[in-house]
Amino acid sequence: MIQQIIFILLLAAVAYVAFKRYSRLRRNILFGKETELVADNGTRWKNTFLVAFGQQKMFKKFIPALMHFFIYAAFVITQIELIEIIIDGIFGQHRVFAPYLGGLYTFIISFIEVLSVLALIGTVVFLVRRNILKTPRLHKPEMKGWPTLDGNLILVGELLLLTGICFMNGADMVLQDRGDSHYFQTGNFAITGWLGPMLFSGMADGTLIFLERFGWWLHITVVFGFIIYLTYSKHLHILLAFPNVFYARLKSRGEMVNMPAIMNEVKSMMGLGPEGEAEPDMSEELPSFGSKDIFDLEWRTILNAYTCTECGRCTQQCPANITGKKLSPRKILMDIRDRAEEVADNIDSGKVTMENGVYDDGKSLFDYISKEEIYACTSCNACVEACPIMIDPLSPILELRRYDILTESAGPKDWLPMFNAVEQNGAVWQMPDARDAWVNQLEN
Repeated sequence: MIQQIIFILLLAAVAYVAFKRYSRLRRNILFGKETELVADNGTRWKNTFLVAFGQQKMFKKFIPALMHFFIYAAFVITQIELIEIIIDGIFGQHRVFAPYLGGLYTFIISFIEVLSVLALIGTVVFLVRRNILKTPRLHKPEMKGWPTLDGNLILVGELLLLTGICFMNGADMVLQDRGDSHYFQTGNFAITGWLGPMLFSGMADGTLIFLERFGWWLHITVVFGFIIYLTYSKHLHILLAFPNVFYARLKSRGEMVNMPAIMNEVKSMMGLGPEGEAEPDMSEELPSFGSKDIFDLEWRTILNAYTCTECGRCTQQCPANITGKKLSPRKILMDIRDRAEEVADNIDSGKVTMENGVYDDGKSLFDYISKEEIYACTSCNACVEACPIMIDPLSPILELRRYDILTESAGPKDWLPMFNAVEQNGAVWQMPDARDAWVNQLEN
């Protein structure tokens, strides 16, 4: 009864904290502005099943993908056992599903144990790659400090989860063999059916009950901690990868989103607008173009930032980064997420308030992302292609560049001749004649 009360109180506390944290996360994502989505749910669901559920893009790197799949599959299937653990904890039962499922129950738990062993292999491989082999893309400058610790903490958490399963099921197997009435006869599980007796057969019943309870509590407390920890971690992609892929941009990667005001102005300047169309009123105050802060970005760009796995495939494929330039697409997304967290902290603490929907703490994304970074981008979309969960690092880079050039009238000095040529001649090249002068020569 005491365990039951403690469990219910712990479950209630975790549910309350998780609700607060995930509500804050939703609010942070919706700091971004509304975006018009292409209405093609068929393609969106197809992408979700193939890319998010099926890990399709992960398998461009087979070995890491296979290890990741082991952990991913174990995580998904283990939720069946987790549901049983929660029901057992609330009602003070033990293996409540076992009497109803019979041999199917034995198969399910055995399958989970096999997946857990594969997940153990994957976890060890990832720990070795991160800390011994030091895979280069996991040791870029932006990965120093918390990002590296975060990656290791979650892997250690995986080991604790697997340890809990081993103690819980292993001791349970021995107690079943001894005929303890509380431990329902499930039949031997695939792994602990032989590992349990090998490790625990010489122990007293009291010790076995303690180890079984220790494993049970270790497993569930790590799960509870994991639920809350996700909101502070890059491993939030476990949950957000699915909506992120569903809402991902469906247009061709080579098709950039035009700004209607600029497009119409350029058409008018080049004489490409419809006949009889009125000239733009140049006396009106010009709007702000591009994005200066998270409030100017699309909400799905902020969703991208929170979904980022920090795997570094985007940075690894970026030609600017490869040639030694400062740009790292992964860092851009990490900076957007950090800025969203800073804004949220300021609002929640009352340090800065939003008045009439306007937030101003004297800072912006340009305090996180340098102009050297955004102008190093070649807009090649290599980062977009490389991302295993369809994140688009190029969009915020273009938005920041547009703000700097169009709103701040800034930009690299090397680009100014091109801008002047477009304005004066309608072409990117500096030339003495108008762009369409050759047409007049043909007519003559």
